[in-house]
Formats: sequence, structure tokens, C-alpha cells
Amino acid sequence: MEAYDTIAEEYRDSKRLSFREHVERYTLFEMVGDVRGKRVLDMACGDGFYTRLLKRAGASAVTGVDISAAMIDLADGEERRSPLGCEYVQADAGAFEPAEPVDLVVAAYLLNYAATREQLLRFCRVCHDALRPAGRFVGVNDNVRNPPAPGVSWKMYGLEKSCANPPAEGDVIRYAVTNPDGRRFEFDNFYLRPETYAEAFREAGFQRFRWVDVSLHPAQRGDSFWDDFMTHPPIVAFEASR
Repeated sequence: MEAYDTIAEEYRDSKRLSFREHVERYTLFEMVGDVRGKRVLDMACGDGFYTRLLKRAGASAVTGVDISAAMIDLADGEERRSPLGCEYVQADAGAFEPAEPVDLVVAAYLLNYAATREQLLRFCRVCHDALRPAGRFVGVNDNVRNPPAPGVSWKMYGLEKSCANPPAEGDVIRYAVTNPDGRRFEFDNFYLRPETYAEAFREAGFQRFRWVDVSLHPAQRGDSFWDDFMTHPPIVAFEASR
């Protein structure tokens, strides 16, 4: 994850890609629901993009956690420019302990950095233990139910993915992202079977875990531009409760 120190600004700017706004962000916040007055933990927060949106949505306190020093620097810089009261911590999300339990844990692309079942279980346990009783854990993830396959392309959306076909447990998934300004950057995720995810959530202590298909913002529905993305979604959402 420390590789993000070298691509921090490019990754921040990828939030302007249309799929990140109209699919990723829309789906995530449909699941998040009403956060007014809630304490929230944003794991793998990056530059704090979603951390700030959660605070603006009315959360009483939001803490963003990321292992990348460069990402946290970007988040802190934005907080200084436009103070919202967000707190940012540079730490390994697999070992973080909040000062007090939270109502909601959000994780956009955290779990897909686990290369083994043990690493995934560690992430899940940290998120479970951070929650108060009946708290929720929601996020978006690489779509392990729909790994890259011949003939499927997301290049027109600024996203390319490649891996072994079919992928085996722990195989690398290479992401290549092209920003609206043409800058291209790459990073790796890892493939674990959907069943491995379900087992890890159960073993971590969650009472319920489910995959959630991504949704397209209503304003974009009916536009054929999105047909390939929504027919073969490269990302998926999830929800679990303690």
C-alpha cells in the first residue's frame, strides 16, 4: 500500500472519472444512508474524499485512516484549507484501534488489498472490533464475482484490469487508470474467492454479510454509455452488521 506515496495526486484526481461519481459514489452513499450524529471510521481513506463527504452529510465525527503518508498529507492539506473537523491518521488499517467505538465503518477499496485469507480476516476483525453493537460496515471493492475476462473492457471509462484467467486465490489484479487529463497510473489488488470473503466476515464476528450490486445514478439511467459497465461491473459493494 505504500506504493500510493508515488501516485497520491493521480489517485486523488481519479475521483473525477465519471464511473467514480455516478456509480461508485452513488452506490456507496445509498448504502451509508443517514449519518447525522453518527461516529464514522473511514478505512483506507486516501486523500479523504469520502471522509469529507461523510462529515458534510452530518456525521458528528469522522476519522480517516490510511497507510500512505502522501495520501494523509493530501487529506490534512484539504482539512487546513477547508476545515470540517475531520481527523486523519496514518496507520495500517489492519492494526488500527479507534479511541472509542463507532457507529459506522466505511471502506472504499480496502479489502481487495488482502493477498491471503489471513490478511482479509485481519481487516475484517479490525473493522468489526471498531464498531459498537449493531454497528454497520459498508464499502466498495474489486468485484471478485466478476474478474476480468476476454472480451470485456472498461477502457472507455478510464479503467483497465488484468489478471490470470481464471484467477486463483491470491493472484494479482493489475489496475491501470487513465484520468480525465490523460495521466495514467497503475496499482495492484489481489483476488480472493467470494466464498473466502464470506468466511472471513463470519469468522470476524459479523452477524450478516452481503454483496450489493452497484447502481447507476438516476440522472444517468437510459444513457447507453453505461451499458458495458453495468452489464459487467468491475466493482461491487458490500454491507455487514455487527
